[in-house]
Amino acid sequence: MAVADDCKLKFLELKAKRNYRFIVFKIDNQEVVVEKLGSPEETYEDFTASLPPNECRYAVFDFDFITNENIQKSKIFFIAWSPDTSRVRQKMVYASSKDRFKRELDGIQVELQATDPSEMSFDIIKSRAM
Repeated sequence: MAVADDCKLKFLELKAKRNYRFIVFKIDNQEVVVEKLGSPEETYEDFTASLPPNECRYAVFDFDFITNENIQKSKIFFIAWSPDTSRVRQKMVYASSKDRFKRELDGIQVELQATDPSEMSFDIIKSRAM
């Protein structure tokens, strides 16, 4: 599975410059490509709404939060979205190439796998970040 240079470039921009709130990636013709970029103003709801209900995707989300000590922090989440309703072949392709793709993105702090929106609710993201 190839990874488009754009994937790494956009991820570095999210990590270093915070140009994006999230990035959605998809596998297209044996290559991982950027499908959608979320602007810094977009919310977690905008992010979850951009994931297709019946197709697998990889995504990165930059989560800002305030700790119990009142310190502003941010964590970069890698989310492997594999809904139960997606095709078996697609699930296999995404599952088998996930680790290799994730290695290309240096700086991911939390990984989450979700087959249903409830598995990546805002509360789960928040609890995993703390």
